[in-house]
Amino acid sequence: MHRLASSVALTAALFAVGGCSSSEGGPRPDPGPAPSSSPSSSAEETTTEPPAPVEPDTAPGPVEADDLRRATALRAVRHLAGEIGPREATGAAYARAADWVAGRLEGMGYDIARQRFDVPAGESWTVAVPAGQSVNVVATPAGFDQGEPHLVVGAHLDTVPQAPGAEDNASGVGVMLAVAEAAAAGTTRLPVVFVAFGAEEPRGAGDDRHHYGSREYVALMAPRERDALRAMVSLDRVGVGTTVPVGSAGTTDPVQRALLAAAGRAGIPTVADPEQRSSDHWSFVRDGLPAARLGSTSYVGYHSAGDVVSVVSPAQLERVGRIVLTWLAPRGAVSG
Repeated sequence: MHRLASSVALTAALFAVGGCSSSEGGPRPDPGPAPSSSPSSSAEETTTEPPAPVEPDTAPGPVEADDLRRATALRAVRHLAGEIGPREATGAAYARAADWVAGRLEGMGYDIARQRFDVPAGESWTVAVPAGQSVNVVATPAGFDQGEPHLVVGAHLDTVPQAPGAEDNASGVGVMLAVAEAAAAGTTRLPVVFVAFGAEEPRGAGDDRHHYGSREYVALMAPRERDALRAMVSLDRVGVGTTVPVGSAGTTDPVQRALLAAAGRAGIPTVADPEQRSSDHWSFVRDGLPAARLGSTSYVGYHSAGDVVSVVSPAQLERVGRIVLTWLAPRGAVSG
């Protein structure tokens, strides 16, 4: 207001001295101090404040579906399945994969924590696997408070021993990284925690021989963190098909409905998949926490040496990523 008042006063002074006007009849921009013997004009000009510099608008905007970079997801699929290959949860290849994912997330600006846990020996899809230790890679935004409302997006990083795991589940990890990249550069409706889970693949029959990493994550949640979790989404086998399965652990679920609504806003075709318990979201749901799954279309190379990079559809990766970003977006968010 002070600068505006000074500008008005200066214009009035110039009119009084020279009667300046543009050819269109309006006041002409001030060309600087004009020759004048008027003391009042000189005083007015010398006391006028210069305009304040305009600060660029650097605040991040809300995330949206178009922020997804398909190349980020594809790079992860090629690196994890094409270069590292099979990633049994207790092996050296898994450790390399976990370090690579941690490095990618840290490079985006997230704080990284590792949750290490023991897993037993067993049989994973007809192949004997040894006892050992695996790890969850947990990425949180700077300044994150686990007691404040937040969301979790996760994908398991391990494979059965005989599979390079392009679709199961480098596809899910790739989409997670692409979503994390977009979220790091924009704003989401709530803070988002990204988790690469270890030891999701079975080491025997039944729930207690499956989903070790996500069960460990849930077990470590403090009461205030549990209360603050608004929803968890598991990205598991999201690289094949032309429609996106949206799974719930029961017949219906608020998180599933929210994802279906987000897909509708993004124009992505989906199919509801009830009674879906074969992924890390089930560790949350069975402990009373809200969660759902994206993915699970059948394909020939499932849990085999045929699960290679060429199986994965870049377009499907993009579809899934666009659903997640639409779900995370501040505007038009629905409950869950």
